[in-house]
Amino acid sequence: MGVTGPPGPVMDRDEVDRALARLGAEHKAVEDSLLALQDHAGRRLLEGAELTGTTKERWADTERTISLLWTYFDVYTAALEEAREVRARRRWPGRDELAELTERLRGESVTVSGTTTLAERFTLAGLLDRMNELYARSLDMVVTADAVWSALPARIDLLAAELNRTRSLAHSVGVRPGEHPAGDDLEAITHELASLRSQVVTDPLAFWRPAAGSSAPGGGRPDTDRYDRAARALEDVRREIEAVLQVRQDSEARLLRLRDVLSRADRTLAEARAARGEVLAKIAASEVPAVSGPPTALQERLATAAEYRRHAQWHRLSPLLEALEQQAEEELLRARESLTAVTAPLAVRAELRGRLDAYKAKVARHGMAEDPLLIERYDVARRMLWSAPCDLRAAEQAVLRYQQAAAEVLSGAGPVDRRGSQ
Repeated sequence: MGVTGPPGPVMDRDEVDRALARLGAEHKAVEDSLLALQDHAGRRLLEGAELTGTTKERWADTERTISLLWTYFDVYTAALEEAREVRARRRWPGRDELAELTERLRGESVTVSGTTTLAERFTLAGLLDRMNELYARSLDMVVTADAVWSALPARIDLLAAELNRTRSLAHSVGVRPGEHPAGDDLEAITHELASLRSQVVTDPLAFWRPAAGSSAPGGGRPDTDRYDRAARALEDVRREIEAVLQVRQDSEARLLRLRDVLSRADRTLAEARAARGEVLAKIAASEVPAVSGPPTALQERLATAAEYRRHAQWHRLSPLLEALEQQAEEELLRARESLTAVTAPLAVRAELRGRLDAYKAKVARHGMAEDPLLIERYDVARRMLWSAPCDLRAAEQAVLRYQQAAAEVLSGAGPVDRRGSQ
């Protein structure tokens, strides 16, 4: 829709003809717009829908506005036709006729009665502005409702179809409401989608997010927050169901791996217990940690997992397998740490033996292997390290004394053949 020019002084014939042509074009544009609004798919849907909430209130107001628009249009049509009749009286209108035409085309010559308690008076341009305003408001409401209805119900229906497929798959692996959290989630999503669709169909304007600063009809977008949350929740459930299905496919191999991990943990603990006895027999004055027995609770849960598999209770087997796999790895790690802790004194003894022999070899390379002090201290340290039970603290001090003596000898003038100098 367009807008006519401002009022002015008495118009001449050319100005009148141009104004009539412009107003005629405006009239055609208004008529086309109103007819398009009348035939708009969103308007037809609104007329036939059981509306609630904001949409019900806005549509009642919009229906009154559209009716008023047609009243204004009829008045505008009649005023324009009367102006055309005055202009058609003679080819060269006189002063009085031009004044009358100026009043009709630019003055407040249009009266609309019955719309308020008092009659409304407009210029043709003012009446056109008023129709533009009411049309934009009506079109905004219709376009907005139509945009929501075009976007959300179809997406909700597609999601509901996906929900039905997921529910069927869930039932095939024993995931049902009251028996598995994913089954409860599916039930909640089902209720949410049904509620969402009902609300979208009856109150589409409640699901519209206007664009900030936009004045164009239909400026904004559908609010899909609730739909998006339901879609994400369904995707989470679908992944969980797929995990349960995967359990059905590879549960036997996973159970075998679990048995192998727990068997290795048992063997490691047995090795730790044997090593502890050896340490207690060979090492004195050392704190040796106790070694726990095999994890009977894990073995019992493993037997439960095997029972679930035999009875195809995949929804129960899935979380149990995941927990068992983590706990079995932790048990194997604990067994290895226990073995390391138990055998630490033997490792210390081996390190001291290696250090003693390394210094002896170093002394020999410098030709000082026969030094009496070094021989004496070496023999003392060796007896301690190769005797049982070995006192590690005393043996470490003996090795340290040998190292100190070797360092003192090696810090002299260099290799000396003490036998030749005597």
